[in-house]
Amino acid sequence: MYQRQGKAAYKADLENSLLFDNYLKNQHTKFKTVHIAGTNGKGSVSHMLASVLQTAGYKVGLYTSPHLKDFRERIKINGQKITKEFIVNFIEKNKQFITETKPSFFEMTVFMAFDYFAEQKIDIAVVEVGMGGRLDSTNVINPLVSVITNIGLDHTQFLGNTLQKIAEEKAGIIKKSTPVIIGKTQKETIEIFKQKAAEEKSEIYFADKFYKVEYSLITQDNLQNIFYTDLLKNQSENCFIDLLGGYQKENFITALKTLDILKSKLKINKTDIKQGLKNIVKNTSLTGRWQILSHNPKIICDTAHNYDGINSVVNQIKNTPYKKLHLVLGFVNDKKFGNLLDLFPQDAEFYFAKADIPRGLETDIISKYAKNKKLNFKTFTTVNNAFLSAKNNADFNDLIFVGGSTFVVAEVL
Repeated sequence: MYQRQGKAAYKADLENSLLFDNYLKNQHTKFKTVHIAGTNGKGSVSHMLASVLQTAGYKVGLYTSPHLKDFRERIKINGQKITKEFIVNFIEKNKQFITETKPSFFEMTVFMAFDYFAEQKIDIAVVEVGMGGRLDSTNVINPLVSVITNIGLDHTQFLGNTLQKIAEEKAGIIKKSTPVIIGKTQKETIEIFKQKAAEEKSEIYFADKFYKVEYSLITQDNLQNIFYTDLLKNQSENCFIDLLGGYQKENFITALKTLDILKSKLKINKTDIKQGLKNIVKNTSLTGRWQILSHNPKIICDTAHNYDGINSVVNQIKNTPYKKLHLVLGFVNDKKFGNLLDLFPQDAEFYFAKADIPRGLETDIISKYAKNKKLNFKTFTTVNNAFLSAKNNADFNDLIFVGGSTFVVAEVL
């Protein structure tokens, strides 16, 4: 399982995926799909699209990873998790094939999802790439539209250590004569995407050339009110979304442009889009995205776990009023944690812990670095002990932030 072990669980080819797909008789061909890749934001965009499609009256499958609390979060239909019975039956029914071919945990999960979606006769599935794109198990599908949110440096030991190399891997989801949406125009990657789209004779759209967010406000009932401009029509309007992170403005634009394309293929109207975006959490049960766990002290968690993601989150922290900042952090051992730690406000109180997975970074490594940086910190044997200590030390007007790794957030939730 990659989430737990890292590199040992990664398979750099589609051979097993194609075997599994053929064995199950290409179940993904029985419903329409939308495919979403990118370094950051692909989970949020997936949930945005699923919520709108559900609001428009479709039976919507949603495949995402990793899960936070329950494996079944990865496979949902209209916000409802896959049943335990289906999982048990799927493994029992396909045990011999699984034993013989030894698929990775991720490969097995992808095809379980497709089998479940076909059995439940869904209309459309929103499918999030696990890692990269070209060699990802999800890349057997032929979607209505392909989406690449943005490119940042993450999983460099698998995808390459430059934005260009990573973009080439993500561009692998661009299919023949299939429109592709790029969420963010980046000078290092623009030509790679254009070239791949030209090879596949696919229309390409850079979302930030069509929409621009002017600003956003948080309402009293905890919605983000986004004011944006349609650059082609030169018209401005607003839209409410129930995801609070300021970084969601970029994901919002990506989702809007994707929905423009889907409107020509499916029945979706403006009301569906407005209502769907207003009720993302309600419709899909998305957690861990600038999620407020309590007020006074304010406790917020976020699953951002790479440089660009954490940079966005830290900007949000800096724009959040607090008397004192408490940071409950842990990292995985295959990331340059020092670069990530340096992003956080250095005058905070730090509470370091190792997430309860083999990939978790040992606290003695973090504390050695933190000592050199002269940070005010303590280390803990468990994430929950770190979290409890932060809660005990925090005053009424303080802010506690939990993050650094998806798995730290998972344990606190």
